[in-house]
Amino acid sequence: MRRIIQSKKLQHVRYDVRGPILVEAQRLEAEGHEILKLNIGNTAPFGFKAPESMVADIVHNLPDSQGYSDSRGIYSARTAVAQYYQSRGLTETGVDDVFIGNGVSELISMVLQAFVDDGNEILVPAPDYPLWTGAVSLSGGTPVHYRCDENNGWNPDLEDIESKITPNTHAIVIINPNNPTGAVYSPETVRDLVDIARRHDLVVMADEIYEKIIFDDAVHHHAATFAEDDVLCLTFSGLSKAYRVCGYRAGWVMVSGPKHLASDFLEGLTLLANMRMCANVPAQHAIQTALGGYQSITELVVPGGRFYEQSKLASRLLNEIPGVSCVEPMGALYCFPRLDPEVYPIESDEAFVIDLLRAKKILVTHGTGFNWFEPDHFRLVTLPDVDMLTEAIGRIADYLETIRD
Repeated sequence: MRRIIQSKKLQHVRYDVRGPILVEAQRLEAEGHEILKLNIGNTAPFGFKAPESMVADIVHNLPDSQGYSDSRGIYSARTAVAQYYQSRGLTETGVDDVFIGNGVSELISMVLQAFVDDGNEILVPAPDYPLWTGAVSLSGGTPVHYRCDENNGWNPDLEDIESKITPNTHAIVIINPNNPTGAVYSPETVRDLVDIARRHDLVVMADEIYEKIIFDDAVHHHAATFAEDDVLCLTFSGLSKAYRVCGYRAGWVMVSGPKHLASDFLEGLTLLANMRMCANVPAQHAIQTALGGYQSITELVVPGGRFYEQSKLASRLLNEIPGVSCVEPMGALYCFPRLDPEVYPIESDEAFVIDLLRAKKILVTHGTGFNWFEPDHFRLVTLPDVDMLTEAIGRIADYLETIRD
């Protein structure tokens, strides 16, 4: 019989956050080991719950959620998203500028499929959330990674970006607050990135899913506010992180800028929205309640709040390990520590993570899984409570002591 093989379109697609390392973790679990999973930002397993008002709204609207909705999303959800951006200074945002999706992940894939032709180059940060790189490749494009500078608070290297722009570059991805580094960009940095897009006639794709998870004096600035009316900007966000409902799969993309020049692209995006019929209808009913109601996320990101305290603890404990350095995250739910190559001569960070998993039953993700250039980083999720996090980083420290050069 003929072998059934995967599509050649997947040849350059990776998603190591849930790749071979997770398979090894599942094998260990099948043997009876308890694995502490610090590889994905899934809030529910660590005791974070959705606001009760959101759950109540979904339950209340279940009888009316049995049919397909408008493929772009239910009107109340799109209105709530449009009004949210209006309140943030984007006063020209309208209901028709919003598409609701099954999380930001689906919308990233849809947007890129509607936008990218074979061989088009898309600028993607390194490190990145790897879905961006994978989705660009799957859509036929070429991801071109621009370096973020660890010695400058993980801010994008603007000169590196400029050096990688070619006549075939069509868009730039901005992940702010950043996953996996936790960087939150200053208004000057966001403006500079948008100005690069303006000079080179690029579309801005702004992944802002962590916009409400910021610490201390950090302030999030929407790329769309600097794009104004001459740079097309696609802003992605949703409920998964700030509202602790990863499983609801409720996200959106908002289109701003010179939409009259993008009518053909938007027609294609609408076509793809129609082809998948619609996003999950029950969860869409949570969007208006989430955006218009009490913002419980505020309690989590200030001193004393779990997101805040766990992030600060994790970066401090990691920095106390000999040969490990971690830029303190200013937002999001992760640390991205560096292992000094002179102390830890690691040739394969994937092998390092698998060895750590087998030895200490801790599951993290290797840095090259986020398209970082060298095998000297890993990402740690900061969602466990302080006791569990202290135990986990202690185990990592114990393991690192055994391989220190």
